[in-house]
Amino acid sequence: MQMNRRFFLHKGALAVAGTAAIPSFLVRSAMAETAANPRRRLVVVFQRGAADGLNIVVPYREKNYYAMRPSIAIPENQVLDLDGFFGLHPSLGALKPLYDQGQLAIVHAAGSPDTTRSHFDAQDYMESGTPGVKSTQDGWLNRTLQAEDVHRRCARTCENTAFRALALGSEVPRTLAGKIPAIALTNVNGFTVAGRGATPSPAASAFEAMYADSGDHIFHAAGDETFDAVKMLRAANPAQYTPGAGVNYPAGEFGNNMKQIAQLLKANLGVEAAFTDVSGWDTHQNQGGVNGQLANRLSDFAASIAAFWRDMGDEAENVTLVTMSEFGRTAHENGTGGTDHGHANAMFVLGGTVKGGKVYGRWPGLDKDQLNEGRDLVLTTDFRQVLGEVVSEKLGASNLEMVFPGAGLTANRFLRLV
Repeated sequence: MQMNRRFFLHKGALAVAGTAAIPSFLVRSAMAETAANPRRRLVVVFQRGAADGLNIVVPYREKNYYAMRPSIAIPENQVLDLDGFFGLHPSLGALKPLYDQGQLAIVHAAGSPDTTRSHFDAQDYMESGTPGVKSTQDGWLNRTLQAEDVHRRCARTCENTAFRALALGSEVPRTLAGKIPAIALTNVNGFTVAGRGATPSPAASAFEAMYADSGDHIFHAAGDETFDAVKMLRAANPAQYTPGAGVNYPAGEFGNNMKQIAQLLKANLGVEAAFTDVSGWDTHQNQGGVNGQLANRLSDFAASIAAFWRDMGDEAENVTLVTMSEFGRTAHENGTGGTDHGHANAMFVLGGTVKGGKVYGRWPGLDKDQLNEGRDLVLTTDFRQVLGEVVSEKLGASNLEMVFPGAGLTANRFLRLV
């Protein structure tokens, strides 16, 4: 089996992407990292489907909010107040303590400056980090790791592992596509490798056969080290993983993904960038208000992130988590009790060193003459400003033109939230 740029084990548990799978020089023991010099980690959560930022972070003091949403608005007496103007949807109660403790920051009226209402195009632009440009080949998070290596003046000498960049899912996402090899895991517990007294899983057998049969000398060179990397994963004994005391993850797919990210981060495998997504945000019909479709999605979303944060314990100090969605929803509800494709949205930034307990960004208002095209929340913060500040301040990727080409990002445009 020949592998060019990508190889995915769709029926198994591991996918690999990169210009040459996992080069041997990248597969080094993460155990070399010491507790005294931990690497910062970034977790990115993509809310696919366009989440309704106006009902997630509610501008409950905005008079037009209730006029435009007669059946789905969140009553003022049920909003979880943040600052006297904004409040969280009541289903986000699990995140409220993190805001109160100063670990969760919110950026409202944020998103992509491109005005497309196409899910496909908007997601592609946000994952590539180049709004309006379809020719971009790699993702912003992969370029972040490249920029970090440039900052560290790395060639082939930096301590990296096969698990440096990973995603929970069946394929490496657009966000992580690029020169830095990345892997995707659908199930941490389902991948086993051959060894003394052990039976390999079908996924591992296919993976091993791929390397054994490959005629490409690069893959042969990388093979043994790649198996070592997978053995590192098994040595972490993920099947026996127990979350921290009192931590209970929701039983759904997103909760399981967040649990597995926590497993991989705590296993000291050298994870630096982790990605997962969560669908179910395209609420054209029967969106609901305090209860209903969106409320159920938010409850799972908040509980999964809160469980992850508690599970990380003291290690959360070195973790930053960012949420994003391709665009928001219309300010007016539609005739079927839902909302249609909009523009600006809300982003969450969670971290041990985040300057939380605040809603950032300039609020544009919801009067008719203040709306984008007379229907949407106007964008006042480019999502690249938020991500650029995080990767510059937390991962050392200071060359922001490399990460977000054409965005013109500089430190004087930062929100100062990290």
